[in-house]
Amino acid sequence: MPTAAVLRQAMARYAEAASSRDADKYAALFTLDAVQVDPYPSGVHNGREEIRAFIQTSFDACETMTFEVEECHPVADKAAIRFHITLTLEGGATMHIRGVEIFTITDDGLISAVDAYWGEEDVTFA
Repeated sequence: MPTAAVLRQAMARYAEAASSRDADKYAALFTLDAVQVDPYPSGVHNGREEIRAFIQTSFDACETMTFEVEECHPVADKAAIRFHITLTLEGGATMHIRGVEIFTITDDGLISAVDAYWGEEDVTFA
């Protein structure tokens, strides 16, 4: 069972990788057979390669991305976070996405599963 410190470190690495817009770095955070559902329930991505392809598409759709973990709740092998993503889109528009993600983390700090909960009402433009 991972410690709370391992869970918090995994979430910090996740936020840093998402903000870096490096799809390889992001995908390396996941086990080979990880399952990502983003957003829940429709966006199912099975395995590290599908997860990498999904995030590359997301990165390609924006000029900048900042992923902030606003709260982290580590329990057993799970970490629940409240997040805020700020994206700069082509043309200069700024998009904000707020939501919750629940991760399952292995003893060595890799993500084996994650469900992201956010919908249309969680997306705003500035």
